[in-house]
Amino acid sequence: MELNAKIYVAGHRGMVGSAVVRRLQKAGYDNIVYRSSKELDLRDTAAVNSFFAEEKPDYVILAAAKVGGIMANNTFRADFLFENLQIQNNVIHASHEQGVKKLLFLGSSCIYPKMAPQPIKEEYLLTGPLEATNEPYALAKIAGLKLCEAYRDQHGSNFISAMPTNLYGPGDNYDLHNSHVLPALLRKFHEAKETNAPEVEVWGTGTPRREFLHVDDLADACLHLLLHYDGREPVNVGTGEDLTIRELVELVRATVGYTGGVRFDTAKPDGTPRKLLDVSKLAEAGWRYKTALPDGIRAVYQEAFQAAAIA
Repeated sequence: MELNAKIYVAGHRGMVGSAVVRRLQKAGYDNIVYRSSKELDLRDTAAVNSFFAEEKPDYVILAAAKVGGIMANNTFRADFLFENLQIQNNVIHASHEQGVKKLLFLGSSCIYPKMAPQPIKEEYLLTGPLEATNEPYALAKIAGLKLCEAYRDQHGSNFISAMPTNLYGPGDNYDLHNSHVLPALLRKFHEAKETNAPEVEVWGTGTPRREFLHVDDLADACLHLLLHYDGREPVNVGTGEDLTIRELVELVRATVGYTGGVRFDTAKPDGTPRKLLDVSKLAEAGWRYKTALPDGIRAVYQEAFQAAAIA
């Protein structure tokens, strides 16, 4: 991938897209194209086609998506399925039409069956039922990676897919109504500390196990895949290590310095019991994560809360 190649990063203002832009710039890529959602609605087929015809990017990184946590996914099921399908279909098809050299589609580990054997290998896709609460989003992401495979099979397009684990980092969403578990916990414990609240409520039993990857590590993996991977099959991107939600709660509580109690609301859903990715394929391709979880959480907390980045 030439340093002067024109690279379109879809979703550049999101947590993932902005991290990808930072990583590309650090590596010396200075011909990066992007549009905000106000400038280009990726759900608008005609607008996307016009943009691609005008800009003719050489490479595309599809990091744009409608995202959210358990509550948002389960509440806005039609929106998550329909809008993500629109975004993916438009960008992938336009990339084909304009002869893009290579496209990287970013999916999610939620594409795998709820009760998949652990750790989850890429070949476990479509071998069992999905987790019900985020099934629409997962179905959209499955359709996206299968669309990339189909364009490769029918047209020879070099479209690849990466499936990241749970992400955190700069630019994360801390809205308690639609955020993911780690940023939600950071905000809950920070606000409890600030208000001297006697306890913090946490959804579920605390027993599910989760894997977390710093978004800057994902961005580094994306560049590695663009440079070194041309395979048909999706590639898992993660740490290969996990911990229980209860252990995560204690890690966040210690990072924030909150000394009150914790109450697990077992009436709330747990989601998938465990979701640990097998990252051996990516390891064989020469990549491994760099940011240890305690260090990453500490840095995120300092940036987002102690630096007053969150209102």
